[in-house]
Amino acid sequence: MADIHIHRPHQLGLPEARKIALRWAEKAEQKFDMACAYEEGETQDTVHFSRAGIKGTLQVHADQFTFAAELGFLFGAFKHRIEAELGAQFDALLAPGTSAQA
Repeated sequence: MADIHIHRPHQLGLPEARKIALRWAEKAEQKFDMACAYEEGETQDTVHFSRAGIKGTLQVHADQFTFAAELGFLFGAFKHRIEAELGAQFDALLAPGTSAQA
């Protein structure tokens, strides 16, 4: 089973990071048919996501995002492509001047 781990530091604070994570979850549901559940906490939030062949979490902190996913056999063949696409998505979401409401 292939695993993907992505870490992105930021300086947004939890309220803004939460907006970005909610936006990411919404896009994952629409674009990739993921089932996402958002769990808010005092110091960190967690997005749980899954669909056939992939499951994982996005940990949302005031100063970082930590993405971890387990890929099933079929998705494992595309691990590097999926990892590159997810990294680009997080980079775009965290780019200066990007609005969390967009």
